[in-house]
Amino acid sequence: MDRENEKVNMMMGAGGRAMQDLLKKLTVNFSRRGVADIGLKELDDSAVIGQWALTIDGHTVTPYIFPGGDIGRLSVAGTVNDLAAIGSEGIAIALGIIIEEGFPVEDLIKISKSVGEAAEEAGVEVVTGDTKVVERREGGIYLTTAGIGRMHPYLMENWEIAGRRGGTPWLLDSKVRPGDAIIISGTIGDHGIAVLSKREGYGFETEIVSDVMPVNHILKSALRAGGVVSAKDPTRGGVSNALNEWAEKSGFGIKIYEERLPMNEGVKAACEMLGIEPLEIGNEGKLILAVVREKAEEVLESIKKVKGGERAEIIGEVTQDFKGVVMETLSGGLRIVDPPLGDPVPRIC
Repeated sequence: MDRENEKVNMMMGAGGRAMQDLLKKLTVNFSRRGVADIGLKELDDSAVIGQWALTIDGHTVTPYIFPGGDIGRLSVAGTVNDLAAIGSEGIAIALGIIIEEGFPVEDLIKISKSVGEAAEEAGVEVVTGDTKVVERREGGIYLTTAGIGRMHPYLMENWEIAGRRGGTPWLLDSKVRPGDAIIISGTIGDHGIAVLSKREGYGFETEIVSDVMPVNHILKSALRAGGVVSAKDPTRGGVSNALNEWAEKSGFGIKIYEERLPMNEGVKAACEMLGIEPLEIGNEGKLILAVVREKAEEVLESIKKVKGGERAEIIGEVTQDFKGVVMETLSGGLRIVDPPLGDPVPRIC
C-alpha cells in the first residue's frame, strides 16, 4: 500500500500482527539513550530501569460498564498485570481521564469507586492524575494509567530455583526454553465474550462475566514456588498472540493441547455461534507462565490455592522440534496457531 494513502484502522490497535507492524513504524523514531535495561527493543509488557518497572496503558472499552466490571476496574487491573508479567510488584499508579461532554456524573462516580476498590485489592495506590473534558462524540470516557513497580522480592530466588545460569531474572518473553511447561491461570475468553454480549446488534445472551482482576497475587504464589522463567497476561490478541510472541522472541516452538484448555461452556457456545476463535479473544484476569519442567506441578498447585487460579492448567510445553505455535486438537490432529491479525472483538480494553 502507498504509505501516503495508508490510514489507521481498528486492527492496528487490536494486539495482533497489524498492531505490531504499526508499532515498528512508530518506535523506530524514538531515541534510545540507554536509560532502560529493558525497553522498546524488547517490546515486553513493561520497561525496566534498574530495580524498577514502568508501564502505561490506555483503556477505551465499550460499553464502559460490562458484566463483571467497568473501565475503572479494568484500568487498574491492566496496569498491575503488566507490571506483574515482567516480574515486579506494583506500588503506584497515575490516572488520566478524558471525559466527553454529556457523560453521566453518576457513572463517573461509579467508575472512580471501581478504581479505588481495584487498587485496594491489588495493593497499589493512585498517587496522581489528570482530567480533561472534550466535545461530545459518543458520550464516552477514556482512561490512561501508568504504573510503577519494584523488582518482586521473590524474583531472584525464583530465578535461582529455575537453574538458568546468567542473564536477567526479569520474566522476559524471550526466556522460554525447550522443556518448559506452559501454565494458564484459568478459563480463556471470558472478558471478550462478556463485553461483546452487551453490545447492540449481536443478539445473544450469556451468563459469562468478565474475568477482570489483578493477577499479582497469582504471580506472587507462583514465584514463591519458584522456577518461573516468563509470564504474560493474554489481553489483546488472546492466548494465541501471547504464545506466538514467546515463540518468535525465543526462537523455539510451543505445543499446546486443546483438551487441556480451560473454557466456560458459555464462551465456547458464543464462539461457535459467532465464528470466533477462543484463543484470539482478550482476557483481563489471566496469567500465562512458562515454568521449568521439574517445578511445573508445584507451581500449578500453588496457583490453584489463590483466588482466580482455581481452574489453572498445564496446557503445553516449549519444544525445539518446530517453530511457532501448534495445537493438538481433540481429534488428535495438529493445527498451526498463527498470531491473529487483530483481536476479533475490538475495544474490549
